[in-house]
Amino acid sequence: MQKRMHKAAVRNGVSVKTPIVDFVTNYVDSSPVRFHMPGHKGQNVLGCEARDITEISGADALYEASGVIAESEAVATELFGTGRTVYSTEGSSQCVRAMLELAVRWWRQEQKQKQRHGAEDWDDGTERMPGAKKGSTVRPMVVAARNVHKAFMYAAVLLDFDILWLWPEEENASLCSCMVTADTLENVLEEHKNRVAAVYLTSPNYLGGEAEVSVLSKVCHKHGTLLCVDNAHGAYLHFLEESRHPMDLGADLCCDSAHKTLPVLTGGAYLHISKTAPEGLAEQAKAAMELFGSTSPSYLMLQSLDLCNAYLADGYRERLAAVGEQLEETRKQLRQAGWQAESTDPLRLTIKASAGRSGYELAERLRTQNIECEYADEDYLVLMATPENEADDFQRLLAALGNNQELSHAVPEAKKIPVVNRENIKAVCPVREAYFSQGEVLPVKEALGRICRVPTAACPPAIPIVVPGERIDETAVQSFLYYVIETIEVIKE
Repeated sequence: MQKRMHKAAVRNGVSVKTPIVDFVTNYVDSSPVRFHMPGHKGQNVLGCEARDITEISGADALYEASGVIAESEAVATELFGTGRTVYSTEGSSQCVRAMLELAVRWWRQEQKQKQRHGAEDWDDGTERMPGAKKGSTVRPMVVAARNVHKAFMYAAVLLDFDILWLWPEEENASLCSCMVTADTLENVLEEHKNRVAAVYLTSPNYLGGEAEVSVLSKVCHKHGTLLCVDNAHGAYLHFLEESRHPMDLGADLCCDSAHKTLPVLTGGAYLHISKTAPEGLAEQAKAAMELFGSTSPSYLMLQSLDLCNAYLADGYRERLAAVGEQLEETRKQLRQAGWQAESTDPLRLTIKASAGRSGYELAERLRTQNIECEYADEDYLVLMATPENEADDFQRLLAALGNNQELSHAVPEAKKIPVVNRENIKAVCPVREAYFSQGEVLPVKEALGRICRVPTAACPPAIPIVVPGERIDETAVQSFLYYVIETIEVIKE
């Protein structure tokens, strides 16, 4: 793969450049005397130090990009077909915060415009601070599917917006799942006119379920709000024969963890802004990213993002199609062997635990054969593949799982997942207020009735069961224990 990525890739007859890598290669080959950071001075201990540089002359700067980084991001923008694509070296978490900051800033600007032009329909009657007049700006709200990554919660702490949760509509839903229908979203947006800065979805989710982005985006745009999608697990979706990437299905803002499904170093990610996004969002993207990013971005990650452009342009669609077929065949063989392989996004293999086996137990079975999964819980085993997996990998997986012989015997009654929902969970105070309160850590069983201070979630999947400001009830306690979370930080009384 290394050789394939280093050769000049051609897309539509045009050579795809790798300007960041070319600059670093030339710099290393010149054998410079390094009186600059980093402190290792290019001397190898790990083996990669020679290519690890900082913002020296000619290297450009991530948040003021006008040279090789800007050139590389322009290539990525063309590859993904977006209005603008920018790089992150701090994962999708940085992109999540940035896209929500862009959404909230856009909403505030829209409110000022309506107020300036004397619009009569923008005031929704929401209760305001004492003495506030009709027409004064209300607090922004983000409508979010409940299966958010905890990065969303930290964005809410930093940006201080209100959250209206969309709860799972399927029964006995996993913590990872939260499917939302167009009718539900339509009703919510109609009820909360003018307050909604954005609708926020996670798609694909950790189990591989995909939201109906094309339908939900139309509902958002009908009501004049933005659709933001956490597509951390789906950077590859644009390169399918028929794209399933959120940006091609109507999303306004979207983040991809490049490192999750593409050959990019851990932490490399993209923030995408659509071609049809409101004016100013693309131009403000770098400022939003800088607000949440380190002033010392990793040039190793930037080089991997740069090389990935050549990788994507050099036969990736064909390799992606081939591994997709391999995964579909693997699902077919697993089902024939008695396993319940779920329908998921193309690069994921999700097996529902059954016949008395938990996902944890299946994961341990694989480890005895030196196979490591992506995620396991009581109910599911999740594996992720890419074109970099070899054919033998799938054969080893099938051999390690074998036949699910227990399915031919009596199957125990299905487990009921303790689900936290809108009926049994109560928000006592705003997320930001809860987070900045004094806290104490308690065993989960002793936290009944207390108020959550921080988003407590195992990673993966990093999805909070209870969010800051919510009171912990018996269902929440049972849910924490179900997902093997033993302690939680609550607001100190």
